[in-house]
Amino acid sequence: MPSLALLRAVAMALLLLLARSMEGVDGAGGGGNATCPLDLSYVTTFPWDADLCAGGAGNMTRSAPRGHFRIPSVGESAACLKDYGAKLSAAPLSLPGASLVQTCFPSPEQFVSSPSFCAGVTTAAEYRAVVGNDSVAALDSACGDLSSTPHCLRCLDAGIAATSRLKAAANISANATTDGAATTRNCFYLTVTYAAGISNVAGPTNPPTAACTLGLALSNPPAAPPKSHDTVIYATAIPVAFLLLASLLAFLVWRRHDKKKKKKKIHEISKEGSAKRRSHPRPNTGSILYDIAELSKATDAFADRNLVGRGGFGAVYCGVLADGSVVAVKKMLDPDVEGGDEEFTNEVEIISHLRHRNLVPLRGCCIVDDDAEEGKQKFLVYDFMPNGALEDFIFRDGKRPALTWAQRRSIIMDVAKGLEYLHYGVKPAIYHRDIKATNILLDGDMRARVADFGLARRSREGQSHLTTRVAGTHGYLAPEYALYGQLTEKSDVYSFGVLVLEVLSARRVLDMSAPSGPVLITDWAWAHVKAGQAREVLDGALSTADSPRGGAMERFVLVGILCAHVMVALRPTITEAVKMLEGDMDIPELPDRPLPYGHSAMFSEAGSNFSASPAFSGPFIDNGDMLR
Repeated sequence: MPSLALLRAVAMALLLLLARSMEGVDGAGGGGNATCPLDLSYVTTFPWDADLCAGGAGNMTRSAPRGHFRIPSVGESAACLKDYGAKLSAAPLSLPGASLVQTCFPSPEQFVSSPSFCAGVTTAAEYRAVVGNDSVAALDSACGDLSSTPHCLRCLDAGIAATSRLKAAANISANATTDGAATTRNCFYLTVTYAAGISNVAGPTNPPTAACTLGLALSNPPAAPPKSHDTVIYATAIPVAFLLLASLLAFLVWRRHDKKKKKKKIHEISKEGSAKRRSHPRPNTGSILYDIAELSKATDAFADRNLVGRGGFGAVYCGVLADGSVVAVKKMLDPDVEGGDEEFTNEVEIISHLRHRNLVPLRGCCIVDDDAEEGKQKFLVYDFMPNGALEDFIFRDGKRPALTWAQRRSIIMDVAKGLEYLHYGVKPAIYHRDIKATNILLDGDMRARVADFGLARRSREGQSHLTTRVAGTHGYLAPEYALYGQLTEKSDVYSFGVLVLEVLSARRVLDMSAPSGPVLITDWAWAHVKAGQAREVLDGALSTADSPRGGAMERFVLVGILCAHVMVALRPTITEAVKMLEGDMDIPELPDRPLPYGHSAMFSEAGSNFSASPAFSGPFIDNGDMLR
């Protein structure tokens, strides 16, 4: 007998109202004898993957067929829900369809056409007129075949472009009306509906199409049974393993012999290089080229007791230079960085020129080409920040007091102004690419400073930066950067929004403990805000101590969610975010947002889709809100 969670998940997995035909339906079927105009037989034929939706509620996507995006009348909507329940009750699902439909979809009105749905668009013809022929043609071309991951991603690109035009038209329409009838709600899902039901040749009842556009949890065909027996496997594996082991041993012997042969020569070169490379200012720059001997002395030969941090790009040691100044010495894990020594020193030169109270000053670097034991090494030397990383204060281990509201507000504003300087205070702009709690350091006065510019990159004036090497941290990466390597100032804004939510909630960017699977903080916070529970996003330590400032705290929550919006065009610039945080600019109505994608990587090779993973964590809210 399936569990209640599975029953609920299957019931909410889809109300696919992209059916065979509804052209010519004018909404006259509102009487008591109304029949459902939709073909819902897909419910019993789709290869549902029960394992993927057993942990939580699945995606619920609603739309309408070719003529209308939604059902014209309440009577027909009720008939469709009744038919849907019957399909769930029938074999092979054999679920309590009537009770599931009543629980998950209590009101048939939610599927009925309304002028308040995105720009008042209710039909495919209206959609084409609003979006424009060029965008519709691009959508039809990109979404005609969704049988593979690359096709799905191309369709996503076209869908985002079409939705942007639809949103723009919706805003114009909303400004032109006095009753607010035309809104920007659910514009993204009109595009999804159009792509699946009209642009795609196979139609929405085709499993690959549904998997791409609606994010359904469908199972793959079972793999063919192995043709060979265990004896054949062993006969093949053992010789291969033996050859690999022999090759490895031969390589190690050769490498040891080669090291001994070169050791004397390397030692001589090392002595000569140390004599030449004493600490000295680089000509026409603000940076210093340090001598490895000086850094070794400052950190007591990089002793473990001086290790203050370790990350994906290096280990950081505290040291005291000969002049008494305290520094942080970062030993890079990968000295063979892209671009070589020249690129590295050029980047140090760029960063060392930056002077802002919310940036960690970079003093200089050290390059060692000739270490006899460790080979090539690179070091960055920063001013030391005595209070360490912000992460230690957000996710305290009981040894530190909780941050006050004043401290959290100050930290968020400091980071925002540091980013604003990088984006607009220098020419060309610098994009950080890895804004996160461990890269925000706190000085002696608990002022936040943005650190780790080893990832900084200059931009071309007026252009986004396309990079083949995506650098950053999972959960903080903007979707367009993680997927396509498209780097803009808005990529940093996305990471900043995630950081804001972390600081306010004291919740990690990726919650691995949720029963439904990993959940992103952005999805979790969005669910609370859409349910009218913005205060639930705040750390419990703030809710009581700073209750008079609740309005300001909720404003910070809204700005964090807006900055971390999935769609690039809907994020503010960092300058706009600063003004919103300070109360100098009104926060716009939070735009629609695609489905939560916290359960698994969005657009993964295994299941790229418009929508999202079937996992959802957070308070149960109206089914319509789950889509935004």
